[in-house]
Amino acid sequence: MTRPVEKNSASPPPAHADLRVQVMSQAQGALSLFVAFIGVANHLFEVLAKLGKASVAEFAAASAMDAAYLQRWCEAAYANGYLDESQGRYTLTDLGQAFRPDLPGNLMPFAVQSVLSAHMAERATTFMRSGERPGEKVLAERANILPWFGPMLEAMFGGLFAQQILPNIPVYQEVGARGGLAVDLGCGNGWYLRQLAAVFPQLRGVGLDGFDENIRQATALARSAGADDRLGFQVGDIYRYTVSQPADLIAMNRALHHVWDEKDKVFAIIRDSLKPNGAAVIWEPNWPQELSALRDASRRGMAFQNLSEHVQGNHFLRPEDISAEFVKVGMSPSVYLFANGNEAVVVGRKKA
Repeated sequence: MTRPVEKNSASPPPAHADLRVQVMSQAQGALSLFVAFIGVANHLFEVLAKLGKASVAEFAAASAMDAAYLQRWCEAAYANGYLDESQGRYTLTDLGQAFRPDLPGNLMPFAVQSVLSAHMAERATTFMRSGERPGEKVLAERANILPWFGPMLEAMFGGLFAQQILPNIPVYQEVGARGGLAVDLGCGNGWYLRQLAAVFPQLRGVGLDGFDENIRQATALARSAGADDRLGFQVGDIYRYTVSQPADLIAMNRALHHVWDEKDKVFAIIRDSLKPNGAAVIWEPNWPQELSALRDASRRGMAFQNLSEHVQGNHFLRPEDISAEFVKVGMSPSVYLFANGNEAVVVGRKKA
């Protein structure tokens, strides 16, 4: 006797079927980036690029990785289109090549950001219960993420700076032409000062950052670029300002929101550390006035990052708020918008 098949009550209602497909696609995209991050952090894409084609045993020997783990990674990378396989030997696909951190315009930051975001989501889940906001130390809780934080920011924002921001803000030309001193507060791996030094051969720069790893990278990269005679990097921040001479330019690239809770002190230090007619250049994500603007695809990441910033004790700012603080300390502000208004650069000029 044939019995009717009972419907599974756990099956999604037909109205949700399209949403299920959509979310499954999003989840698969996240998993794919996790696979890419493993390849980035362990330099697997670069190693295989040098080998050209390799068996797992050859790949493991060249990368100094455990062969069993590497076998599973190769299978996952193959499944996600990063590797091709033929007769037991693997090669990089075009997509895999694009994740090589040593290539310009690479996709590495998306892989790093995906794992960093997963970490920050877990931290936010925990601290949402208690209200705790432990600060920037959460960025250093994962040893495999911190070394990639500076390179991630350079890959994400270096092009925007070189192509749009640097040519369109006059103060850079002024400081560069006279060989002035630029100070970068929260310098990361030093990419900002390296770009300025490459364009302006007479410019001198000092970078301060709170993480030893960032200072190590910045110093090594300046040496590799042949700019270490003009650029110096040291552990410090706005509260441990150790630059002995007045600066022509003080920069804070996506860093001001980290110290906004003591903005009165911060802006006074900036003003007092500048030469007459010197300028502070503050680059921040432009937090929108209207909540509805966050639904725009270009701002969704900003919304999640603002949640991550809350864990660190921060929040994103609006350019008019930054301008108001410049006015309070007697400096004249100018606002420049880039990337369809998503990035704001506020220049505050000290009176001569």
